[in-house]
Amino acid sequence: MRNTRYDMLMRKLALTIASLILSLAAVAQNSAVAKAPSITAAPIAPVSVQRGKSATFELDFRVAPGFHINSNQPHDEYLIPTSLKLDAPNDIVLGKITYPQGEDKSFAFAPDQKINVYANDVAITGMVRAMSTAPYGTSRVRGTLTYQACDNAACYPPKRLPVQFDVKVVRPPRAPRHNPAQSPHVHR
Repeated sequence: MRNTRYDMLMRKLALTIASLILSLAAVAQNSAVAKAPSITAAPIAPVSVQRGKSATFELDFRVAPGFHINSNQPHDEYLIPTSLKLDAPNDIVLGKITYPQGEDKSFAFAPDQKINVYANDVAITGMVRAMSTAPYGTSRVRGTLTYQACDNAACYPPKRLPVQFDVKVVRPPRAPRHNPAQSPHVHR
């Protein structure tokens, strides 16, 4: 009987230790996930454009505190640049995309090297043109922001953030109407 009590006590102890280990692993995993770098995109208002005309758009991104991402033109070719790729529907043409200038910084993992990065808020702009055959109404532009985020000690695997915004092809404003000349029957 003594062996049975001892065996039961040992099983309970083993289960308690296993539960504790699993709980600690879950906490460690959650804290790693909380520290994982992230970029968020601000909501984008629809871009209005007339047929045959161009309009600008701006995509605003926020880099999580404590992280930075490589700029669109990092100094070294082995660094993964931030890149925006967009697909437009028929009759909508995308123009040049303009990236902000990055900031040259040194980090603990490469103290003798300046790395061109973005941090905090990043605004990427571009042009959209509606062809003269574009139907009136709203079309959706979809794309992906590719980036590699780093903190002060290490870089993380590259990620892709889906982006989308609407382009609304609108009619041109009506020409102002002029009042007709006064009737000759009106006396002053």
